[in-house]
Amino acid sequence: MKISKLKNFAKNIRKNIIFTAFKAGSKSAHIGGALSAADIIAVLYSDIMNIKKTKIIDDNRDRFILSKGHACLALYSALVEKKFLKRKELETFESDGSNLLGHPIINKLVGIEFSTGSLGMGLSLGVGVALAAKRKKKNYKTYVVLGDGECNEGSVWESILSANHFKLDNMIIIVDRNNFQQTGKNQSIMDLKNLKNKFKSFGCETAEIDGHNIKEIYETLINIKQNNKPKVIVANTIKGKGFKLFENNNNWHHSVITKSVYKEILKEL
Repeated sequence: MKISKLKNFAKNIRKNIIFTAFKAGSKSAHIGGALSAADIIAVLYSDIMNIKKTKIIDDNRDRFILSKGHACLALYSALVEKKFLKRKELETFESDGSNLLGHPIINKLVGIEFSTGSLGMGLSLGVGVALAAKRKKKNYKTYVVLGDGECNEGSVWESILSANHFKLDNMIIIVDRNNFQQTGKNQSIMDLKNLKNKFKSFGCETAEIDGHNIKEIYETLINIKQNNKPKVIVANTIKGKGFKLFENNNNWHHSVITKSVYKEILKEL
């Protein structure tokens, strides 16, 4: 029953992503990377993280940082499902006065913990937040979603060194490995090879999973080995997952969904 619930949450996230991108019109949106991260974010928000809408911000809540900030439609969609946002607000995406811009802008009242989008910086934020929890003796966990193209940035590896040094076992990093970045395939731009082994060599507890297998994502997260190491899950994903037109098609990294395309892809849901 739980897995069915998680799958439905993920389906709703995809619906919201497509709806928001369509309503954005000529403003366009980052679609491919949002869809590849949808299942990961669905499991985190639906069941794993201690986070809910409250009148007063709960200091014991888990923290979520979307380091690949351009995939914000997946985050906004999850926040709608968790009642931080009203679905109607998705229609304001990238509009003046909106809370929902092209990259997340900090607004804790609607569930956005940090401003992100400068690639490689979200993990640095995560290290600081996780270290603060240790120093303040708080039990919250910090979850960071990284892009695999983002791992080209040296700041990612500096952050991992710090996470290992400070024994940040309260930080869980999930790499959305969809094998693309804005200008092409990662393999041709900067071949990352075995990411699991790379993170392991930096002192992390690592796992590699199918980033679209809801059951596997869930079970990996709840069965993370308890030790004093930061945790890294490399989630193998498909850019644009869920719609044949978008899957592994880097033209949809950032593009406009027309009315005819919108009608076509809705049929797949």
